[in-house]
Amino acid sequence: MHIAQTIEYHLHEDTARDSVTLDYEARFLRRKKLTSDGGEAFLVELAETRSVNEGEGFQLDDGRVIAVRAASEPLLVVRHANLLRIAWHIGNRHTPCQICEDHVLIRDDPVLQTMLEQLGASVTSLTAPFRPEGGAYGHGRTHGHEH
Repeated sequence: MHIAQTIEYHLHEDTARDSVTLDYEARFLRRKKLTSDGGEAFLVELAETRSVNEGEGFQLDDGRVIAVRAASEPLLVVRHANLLRIAWHIGNRHTPCQICEDHVLIRDDPVLQTMLEQLGASVTSLTAPFRPEGGAYGHGRTHGHEH
């Protein structure tokens, strides 16, 4: 089994020999056995836990690159006249959020859905790839940060 210990950033489409499709949670890893979309098993063994994003790739020990793709998953589309206020409430709960021009996307969460509807937001379901904003200071996700 091949091993990937490095991430290839800003991947060009023609560089990758295969791809692996992962949901948001699965794209946060350090050491994990994965199977590519083409059926090849490989081990990811990074120096530290990190979030990998669509457009990046795992460089295998034989030089090949396996592109990362974001899987479709259940999301909530949140709309409101004061979207900034809604985004504040989502962020205050440390919830990953994909920011679009006229709405935000969050992972499906019935508790958050109820709260957002009580704040007057329009909330609808969607199944799509989730590509939330990275954390502050270029560190990807914000797990384990201090206040």
